Amino acid sequence: MTSFRYRALNAGVLERGVLDATDAAAAAAGLQRRGLLVLGVTPAAQGLGILHMQIGGAAKLSRTELADLTRELATMLAAGQDLDRALRFMVEEAPSRNAGIVLGRIRDQVRDGAPLAAALLTEPASFPRLYVGLVRAGEAGGDLPVTLERIALLLERQRSLTATIQAAMIYPAVLVIAAMGSIFLLLTQVLPQFVPLFAQNGVALPASTAFLLAVGQACGTFGLPALVLSVVGGVALAALLRRPGPRRTADRMLLSVPIVGGIMKEILAARFARTLGMLLINGVPLLAALGITEEVLGNLLARDAVSDAARSAKSGGGLAKALAKSAIFPTRLVHLLKLGEDTAQLGPLALRAADIHEEGTRLAVQRVVALLVPAITIFMGAAVAGIVSSLLLAMLSLNDIAQ
Repeated sequence: MTSFRYRALNAGVLERGVLDATDAAAAAAGLQRRGLLVLGVTPAAQGLGILHMQIGGAAKLSRTELADLTRELATMLAAGQDLDRALRFMVEEAPSRNAGIVLGRIRDQVRDGAPLAAALLTEPASFPRLYVGLVRAGEAGGDLPVTLERIALLLERQRSLTATIQAAMIYPAVLVIAAMGSIFLLLTQVLPQFVPLFAQNGVALPASTAFLLAVGQACGTFGLPALVLSVVGGVALAALLRRPGPRRTADRMLLSVPIVGGIMKEILAARFARTLGMLLINGVPLLAALGITEEVLGNLLARDAVSDAARSAKSGGGLAKALAKSAIFPTRLVHLLKLGEDTAQLGPLALRAADIHEEGTRLAVQRVVALLVPAITIFMGAAVAGIVSSLLLAMLSLNDIAQ
């Protein structure tokens, strides 16, 4: 027997503990018989056991591989293939060595009689809790192929939204780097070349030129130390933000920033609505769905709001009303969820809200980029023009003395 640590939902309440079982699949099955919704099962080994677990579990799926393999498995099951044969084919045709290792371990457990959801629980680095919860609901409802198809759609939509945001920010990022590089080179390499000329002729530099030379000298002297300190500060800040208190403060500040806060709220609304709707239409109870949805939200204030909403729903106070009090989620989402509660169509209307807010996120990012690119270009042009003007002013002073 081996000890396993588990995390599970008991009537919407998160429960943690340790139990003994022959393997992780047996531990998950025992928790399910107790009526718990299993979120994770991991070995509770220590010492060399932990080292072995980390080495053995190093292989994991990337997000792209997870989405593609989910679509492939859904297609094969819908075509009439049994699960074992489908997994064997996926192992043989795995796109990478890590994918083959992960899928092979899952297939071994399924062949030993474990449900697919229980097998996925043993690979937490590859399969999120949301994924496992949806698969478990699909197995319980007897429509696993349809469920996998929906999961694949969810993963592809998440990937598409992330790719849209990243692609939109590439051009502004390149412009910023180019602007900073150009200004740095002018201050540290171009302007200092004229200093000996003015010194030989005894010309006093104009105030603007002297200021820019001082700035360039400071950049050349302290640039590298400042870069190192920035990297160290970034690492320290990242470590600090792992603590709940500072992280909550940072999340609150981020949501209050004009424009950026609005986009973040749209992203949170889309992620919340998509996850909740997908869980509900797959038969997951509301309280359990809210518990899983809370964990996929990165913003702690949003997670607090969902937790309060779960308590409100448990006591009969309603979901939408509690979310409205938090002022985290957009009004449109709250209205659609209220309509879903009133018409017993909460799952479909949550998915409809997700479509709306994903499109809203894309439009907001496009508008920001449309304004950001000209602003960066104007700033870069003004900075370069100022440096060149200061240099020309100094040259004119030198010319006046020569005459």
